[in-house]
Amino acid sequence: MHLETNRRKFVGALALISGALASPLKALSSKLPGRSASTPLTGFGQTGNPYDELGVTTVINCEGTMTMLGGSLPHPEVEAVMAMAGRHFVRIPELEVAAGNRIAQMLKLPEGYTALVTSGAAAAMESGLAGLLTGGNETLIRQLPDLTGMKSEVIIQKAHRNPFDHQLRSTGIKLVEIETVEDLRAAVSDRTAMMHFTNFANSMGKIRVDEWVRLGKQFNIPCMNDAAADTPPVSHLWDYAAMGYDLITFSGGKAVRGPQCAGLLIGRKEMVANALLNNSPHEDTIGRSQKVGKEEILGMVKAVEVFLSEDHDALAKEWQGRLEKISQELTKVPSVSTSFFTPEIANHVPHMRINWDASRISLTPQDAAKLMRASKPSIVIGGGEEQPGLLMCSFMLQPGEDEIVASTLSRILRAHLS
Repeated sequence: MHLETNRRKFVGALALISGALASPLKALSSKLPGRSASTPLTGFGQTGNPYDELGVTTVINCEGTMTMLGGSLPHPEVEAVMAMAGRHFVRIPELEVAAGNRIAQMLKLPEGYTALVTSGAAAAMESGLAGLLTGGNETLIRQLPDLTGMKSEVIIQKAHRNPFDHQLRSTGIKLVEIETVEDLRAAVSDRTAMMHFTNFANSMGKIRVDEWVRLGKQFNIPCMNDAAADTPPVSHLWDYAAMGYDLITFSGGKAVRGPQCAGLLIGRKEMVANALLNNSPHEDTIGRSQKVGKEEILGMVKAVEVFLSEDHDALAKEWQGRLEKISQELTKVPSVSTSFFTPEIANHVPHMRINWDASRISLTPQDAAKLMRASKPSIVIGGGEEQPGLLMCSFMLQPGEDEIVASTLSRILRAHLS
């Protein structure tokens, strides 16, 4: 009985998605009954700071959109739409298809492309690959990560290996590392399911982003690009689809400022449809644990809309101005110097490096970062992990926090002057 019920659900979902590929679904009806959002808050949260009620320290974020710190702060409009979404029930597969179509329209994706809201870029990687492995075959979908009867290898450049490829390995595939085009040619076989590219590692590998996808087409192998943190620029949301990548993943809770537990899988319609079949809310699938709610799905649609309408040059100027304001205060401390740069890719926003003469200030960057974290309010800043000095960005700072950062760090540095 249970198996037959699941089979009917699967067939119904497959028909729904297949139909949507030919004809976009309409958005949610605004005629559904709703409730007032002005419900008085009592008990937990009534102080206005539920973190403080739990004894959890909130921090001033100078590191950026790090998942460990909670990503980014969602746009107020996103929060409003998510609150609306929470007052209704819908069929999630229908909503996913409609939301994906709306996002594809807003991004003006190439013909034959759509989008899927996932529970993050990592989930998009896993579900996207799962869809390539199984297609729409219900038996194979239930079978993962047992790859019997399926392709079993994904080719990746050695320099592109990172902790996030765990999501690829969770499907059961083997990652085949290569370095050169010749290595790639030798690695391609009838077992190859996909070629994976890590976008932030573009300059680290011997095969660059445009050549990778050209080679994929030459070998008739689908290519995925993990571009999780690679907005801004906003054009990256469509650049890699236009380049020919079959699947592209983005985080929703970083610079796009959507729900933290949301992401995007952008890709060819059939591949995206198969990814959805491998994902929540469908049962007995590898992606069932990666639930994305109706609130996050609609929140992601709104986040993309707002992100597209923003003046990104003005925002970059504002973020740079915050850094310069902090720099003006810090460089009053003897031997302290600052420099500015914008990473070429991933977290492509203004950054500032802070250095000082160790013979004048007896404090390591790591210890300075610890003292910043222990200050009140607590401030999280990068400290000497890979390069000298402290490293910070300002685009997650809230109004007035730049002054707090400047005064706190200035005080700490002066306290260690010799």
